[in-house]
Order: sequence, then structure tokens, then C-alpha cells
Amino acid sequence: MASPFPARQPRTEDEVVVPARDGALRVLRAARDHGVRRVVLTSSFAAVGYSRTGGGAYDESDWTDPADDLTPYIKSKAVAERAAWDFAAAEGGGLELAVINPPGIFGPVLGAHLSASVALVKAMLEGALPVVLPQYFDVADVRDVAQAHLRAMTEPAAAGERFLVGSGTPTSFLGMARVLAEGLGERAAKVPARELTPEEVREGARTDPALREAASRLGEVPVLRTDKARAVLGWEPRSVRTTVLETAESLFRLGLVEA
Repeated sequence: MASPFPARQPRTEDEVVVPARDGALRVLRAARDHGVRRVVLTSSFAAVGYSRTGGGAYDESDWTDPADDLTPYIKSKAVAERAAWDFAAAEGGGLELAVINPPGIFGPVLGAHLSASVALVKAMLEGALPVVLPQYFDVADVRDVAQAHLRAMTEPAAAGERFLVGSGTPTSFLGMARVLAEGLGERAAKVPARELTPEEVREGARTDPALREAASRLGEVPVLRTDKARAVLGWEPRSVRTTVLETAESLFRLGLVEA
């Protein structure tokens, strides 16, 4: 299972780093002690792509270094995954480990308890975000992530491997807003139509810790190489457009956003 992803920065990094690391190790120890053959861990692109600047293409050989200056959530994912691999190598016995590394997860919701990612789409539709950050990222559909976990559990060749899973097509917050506007018409009348300029982000980062990470990665366009998941797991992702629109439709259908 994924570890905590707070909507706001915690008071101390241990609020997210400790449960991420210790939770992963607790599951691995229990699995080993009870004769489980394989564990599939939900990690994140956060454990892959935050230690080199400039964007570009990322694959499973890339790692985020926990010693870098990172936000607590990103550090927690890198620490937890490293700890899991170290445990599997040193103490796992015959336990097999496979790891799934998705970027931000979107997709149709099942109820009113929303992830931070889906809450962003809700905020866009409700007009709570008049302006957005000029930030690029990849999107994973929750259904595709679930499928990747299942295939990593059952495919023999997945043992001992990590897999990036995402659309493979970078988008931005403004790009998501445009998808909503084009696909939903009047129902998306409140979505943002402007993103902050780089100068505005740098200025805001002087006093707002939430903007510092965005300022440090201005202009980066990360591309996730998902060739390995496609080849080993026989996996294919949905498009960003499909994921974003079906996320929104589920929010309308459940009455979480007024149509």
C-alpha cells in the first residue's frame, strides 16, 4: 500500500518518513515470517526522479537520493523503497520483492474520501484554483496502477524488479485544466486558465515553503520510460485525457462536484 501523502507539509519529516519506512518493513517481515512468496510494494516516481535536474527521460535505473534536500514526502518514498530492497537482500530469505513506481495517481473515485491528486481535480472544477503552478509531471490511472500490481505479483520475471508506470506523456496543471475545459464544456467553466509565471513562482518561493520545490524544478519536463512495464508485464496505460476526464466524471456522478 502507498504511504502517507499529506496535502500540507508536515511539522517534521518523521511524520511521513517513519511510517513509510517502518510500514514497508513491517509488511516485509510479516510476509517473510509467514512464508509469503512475493510482495509487491507501492513506491513512487518520487523515489526515482528527484536527484537530477533538467528533466529528460527517466527509467528504473534512476534513484532519488534521500540525502538530497527533499520535501518530506519525496524523501519518505526514497527511504522506504531503499529500505525494502535492503531488507529483501539481507533478511528476506526466499521472499521475492517487486516494486511499482507511479507518478501522480488519478482516475475514477469510489467514494467521498479523495486522494490529494484527485482533490486537485475537484478544486479545479469548483474554481478553488484560479491560477496554477507552471509544473510538468506524468499521470497514472489508478486502474492501470492496480493492473500493474497484479501483473507484478503473478509474472515470474517481475521478481526483483521495479517498474515505472505512467502515461509516458508529460502534462501540466494548466494542461489538465485545458483537457477538462475541452472535454466537459460548461461543467468546467471554473477551471483555471492561467499559470503563474516563473518570476511569480521564484518571488513566492522566498516566503512560501510550498513553492520552493516548484521553483527548483522550473522548466523541467520529466518523461517516464515505461518500456519495462510494457515488455515484462504486458502492460498498457490509458491516455492522460481519458484519465483526467473519467476522474472528473466520477466526481460529478457521486455528487462530489455540482454539475
